[in-house]
Amino acid sequence: MLLRPGLFMDVELIIQGCLLGDRKFQKALFDRFSGKMMAVCMRYSKHKMEAEDLLQDGFIKVFQNLNQYKSEGPFEQWIRRIMINNAIKKYHKKSNQNEFLSSDDMPEMFEAEEGMTNLFYNELIEMVEELPDGYRMVFNLYAIEGYSHKEISEMLLIEESTSRSQLVKARKVLQEKLMNSQKVTI
Repeated sequence: MLLRPGLFMDVELIIQGCLLGDRKFQKALFDRFSGKMMAVCMRYSKHKMEAEDLLQDGFIKVFQNLNQYKSEGPFEQWIRRIMINNAIKKYHKKSNQNEFLSSDDMPEMFEAEEGMTNLFYNELIEMVEELPDGYRMVFNLYAIEGYSHKEISEMLLIEESTSRSQLVKARKVLQEKLMNSQKVTI
C-alpha cells in the first residue's frame, strides 16, 4: 500500500518520510506546523515579512536537524524551541544596530487562543510587535513561553535584573496601549 502524506497522518510517519528525504512528507510537516509556528515567529517580529523569514529559516533548521529529534517530548515543542532559538539568534545579530520602531504590516489572522476574538488577538499581537526588541523578546520568553528570568538572561546574554526590568517596562507599555485602545472604543 502506498502512503500519501497528509495533515491527518501520524507525526512519526511524517518524520520518517522526511528523514528519507521525501519532499511530499516535508511539505506535509510544513503544512501541519507552519500556522502555529508563524504565530510564534510573529510574536518575535516587528512585521510579517520578518516573521516569514524567521519561519523559513526555522524550518530549514528543522529539516537539517530532524535526525536529532529523539521523541522525548511533543514534536511541536521541539519545533517551537527551534523557532525561538532562531529568533534569539536574529535578535543578537541586530542588537548591535540601532532600529527605530515601525508599525509595518499587520499580521494576517492566525490561530487565536480560546476565548479571544480574532480582532482582540490581532490587536494584542500588534501591540506586542510594536514593543522595542528587548522588551518584546523578554515579554515573549517570560509571559508566553514560560521561561524564568535566569533562563532568559542566559539566552539573551543579559543580567537577570535586566530581564526583570524589561518585563516590567514591556507590561507597562502594553497596559498603556490597552488602556488607550479601550478609551477609543468606549
